[in-house]
Amino acid sequence: MKKVYRDFFLHFDILTMFLLVLSGLIYVFSVGVETAFVFYFLLGLLTFAFSEYLTHRFLFHIKTPKNPHFLKFLKRIHYDHHIYPDDLKLLFLPLWYSLPNFLVICTIFLFITGDFTGTVTFGIGLMTMLLTYEWKHYVAHRPLKPKTKFGRWVKKVHILHHYKNENYWYGVSTPFADYLFGTFREEKEVETSKTAKNLEMR
Repeated sequence: MKKVYRDFFLHFDILTMFLLVLSGLIYVFSVGVETAFVFYFLLGLLTFAFSEYLTHRFLFHIKTPKNPHFLKFLKRIHYDHHIYPDDLKLLFLPLWYSLPNFLVICTIFLFITGDFTGTVTFGIGLMTMLLTYEWKHYVAHRPLKPKTKFGRWVKKVHILHHYKNENYWYGVSTPFADYLFGTFREEKEVETSKTAKNLEMR
């Protein structure tokens, strides 16, 4: 069981994100925490939560493209994860994908607010929610039993996305987004999809 935890916390991409969050916190506290930073942090959490859902639904599950380079990208970022859902190499979002996205979002936030330290705080919120997403995603695919009822529900919902029907239950860290956007269904209401395990076949 210790290996299961080590596989997560010592994974290079996860460890890098932890170090970035820690570095950001050290910087913010050294400069001085302001009340607005709490709002910026929460806004970062919320921004990632919704971007996670929207990206998963409208980019990661886009119908198989004809462009071979775009297809190769989708296979690495998500398609192959549906074929091999327990493969650790395909489980985490790669840094080459997540970091440039964070940089773009934070640059936009900095342009709007003009507050560098506030932007760092916003970025900490983004990365904290990414780590939350990665942990919940990891638990869903590993032999770990969540201790809370909510945690067990989140795991079950994600497993339904993989093995029942890929057109529902897109939320991982925030399954409630599915309620908001109409992609949550009770298990018995949904037919088993023939392409849930291979998105390229759609």
